[in-house]
Amino acid sequence: MLTYILRRLATLLLSITAVSIIVFALMHSVPGGPFTYEKQMPDAAMQNIMVKYGLDRPVYEQYLKWVAAMFRGDFGIPYQSPTETVTQVILRAWPVTLVVGAISISIAFIGGTVLGVIAAFRQNSWVDSLVTFGATLGMAVPNYIIGYMLISVLVIRFGWLPTGGWGEPKHLIMPVIAYTLGPMALVARITRASLLETIPSEYVRLARARGIPGGMVIRRYVIRNAAVPLITILLPLMTGMLTGSIFVESIFSVPGIGRFFTTSALVRDYPMIMALAMLVAVLWGIMYLVSDVLYALIDPRVGLAGENR
Repeated sequence: MLTYILRRLATLLLSITAVSIIVFALMHSVPGGPFTYEKQMPDAAMQNIMVKYGLDRPVYEQYLKWVAAMFRGDFGIPYQSPTETVTQVILRAWPVTLVVGAISISIAFIGGTVLGVIAAFRQNSWVDSLVTFGATLGMAVPNYIIGYMLISVLVIRFGWLPTGGWGEPKHLIMPVIAYTLGPMALVARITRASLLETIPSEYVRLARARGIPGGMVIRRYVIRNAAVPLITILLPLMTGMLTGSIFVESIFSVPGIGRFFTTSALVRDYPMIMALAMLVAVLWGIMYLVSDVLYALIDPRVGLAGENR
């Protein structure tokens, strides 16, 4: 397993390097720049700004300089907030995203698992049909559409909640709902499918034939084995929800990482874009590695690539 982990870490490093090159190249390939729209600025002042931020240098020099600074823990100064560093902005915005993400993950995983179990054990009933329909609808409708629907009903129609903002519990309600429904639907569908595949398995029938109580069979054999596929989606799902949704946070004015990514892209804030892109890439890579290892630990029948069991 150690060899596998080291190999995956090497692959992760190559992937992160590729992401950094691609994102950096894409940012600089778009016409214009972060200070293009400063119409009233004299040419000399504009040139001084370009020199100050190193934007007058060739792209490859800017990239190598950024990489060297990144290894020192310096992600630069955001153009849209020059009084603080990129790290300070992330440390200020990320806790907001973590609060929304943690609540959403908890509701999505618990609710989706419960709905999936109910649907599986009542297969072909009206409950199963209702859960399946709801899960399909939840996966099909984007979260920004759900967000606008919530605003139309809960804000415009009934006036129960504020349009957006942060600081009070009521500000969490609509972002959490919009952010939770899709992942909950995914967890419910996978839980149901896994249970339906596990229930008729030979080892489950053998356990029942041995006289093991039904509740113990369900806990020890059915749910435990059916939970294995959830590992493959849970950690990557957590990564996506803990790094913020650019749509949900923008719609509801949540001052989190997702909203900062949106504003940074609009104003070509290169340091912020690069830092956030690297943060997401690193977290995704680590979570996929951890999920693969956990998958093998939970189910000994699953071998890690390149290992002989």
